[in-house]
Amino acid sequence: MTHTTPTRSLLWATVALTGALSSTAVAQDHNYDEEAGLTHYRLFVGDHADGVVRAIELEDGADAGTFKIEQTPALTPSDSGRRLFAVQGEAGTVATIATGIAFEDHGDHADISVTDAALLPVTIGGIKPAHVIEGSGTIAIFDDGSGDVTLFSEGDLTADGFDPMTIPTGAAHHGLAAPMGDYLVVSVPAEDPEAPRVGLRVIDTAGDAMGEVVDCPGVHGQAQSARVFAFGCQDGIVLATPGTGAEPPVLEHISTTDLGEGNVSTLKGGKAMQFFLGNFGSDAVVVIELGSDDPFNVIPLPTRRVDFALDPAKVQNAYILTEDGQLHLLDVLKGEITQSARVTAPYSMDGHWRDARPRLAVAGNHIAITDPNEGLIRVISIATLKEERTIPVEGTPYTIVAVGGSGATD
Repeated sequence: MTHTTPTRSLLWATVALTGALSSTAVAQDHNYDEEAGLTHYRLFVGDHADGVVRAIELEDGADAGTFKIEQTPALTPSDSGRRLFAVQGEAGTVATIATGIAFEDHGDHADISVTDAALLPVTIGGIKPAHVIEGSGTIAIFDDGSGDVTLFSEGDLTADGFDPMTIPTGAAHHGLAAPMGDYLVVSVPAEDPEAPRVGLRVIDTAGDAMGEVVDCPGVHGQAQSARVFAFGCQDGIVLATPGTGAEPPVLEHISTTDLGEGNVSTLKGGKAMQFFLGNFGSDAVVVIELGSDDPFNVIPLPTRRVDFALDPAKVQNAYILTEDGQLHLLDVLKGEITQSARVTAPYSMDGHWRDARPRLAVAGNHIAITDPNEGLIRVISIATLKEERTIPVEGTPYTIVAVGGSGATD
């Protein structure tokens, strides 16, 4: 097991980019019209105090819509970037927003269309909806209050008479469900409803179990890279690999106990290379290389981590904000931090986990960082890690999602 490595050659398999968030090829974030091309990024910001989602144009900070919902949302985009899910667990509902950014794939290029963002009439109800996970063209919303999973496709949101499928998975708990073809990988609760989750299992769309429970104590956090899902555990990770033909996914536990104190509970998946980046305790991250005899590379941080994000276009880049206000560029190929710069005032990680702290979103050549205490979005250059401008935001800007990219226009 590797803790730090100055240089590291990674033979990761490349996978096709799927034209979605910050997607298609031209890495710019200003409008251009070379051969009828357009680059457009739109930011969606959830307020920390009020039930509001604000749409903001990255180019000039213009208001692109203000959408009133019931409470402070967790924001999750669809894989295509066309829809945004505003999860309001305590209010028992998930609002849906049309981002107004859409791509149409033509093989050698994608067309981009930009229209108004809009709050859709479709909402997904529940007792306490939580994790939203998309896989194999299916979106799953896990309800912590019931243990049920709501399944639908993105296209269903615009169809008449939205009628999603509901699958019971067991007792109510803080869980998750990841769609993989005709199956779901779901968390398994402990007998004591107040105790952490104990593992993962595969079920079919009737809710029937396929195989045994695989241990994953305290399972929390997941991501997909290529067709593989990874899940964080208190003692390692579990990988879910698609089965052969119609066979169910295969679950494999990989231990991190040799790495010392720390565990993985948040994961991001590489888009153009198959790898995962996770937290490892409060003041380190871990690069996870699939198929290696030494899959874990732990990178210590100078202080505790606030948020981190992968760059979907510059595939070797990850960006990590620490509580001292420093933004760090991590080269995942080398497994080392190559650049750091102060971008905000310090935000201590002491206090409640829901306290207002900055969040990151990658948008082309920029990183957009919410600064709740200052009421700003800070627009940071990826090339220099320097602030290029700020966007004032009403209220207390908190969660953030960037949607957009480059494409051809008619």
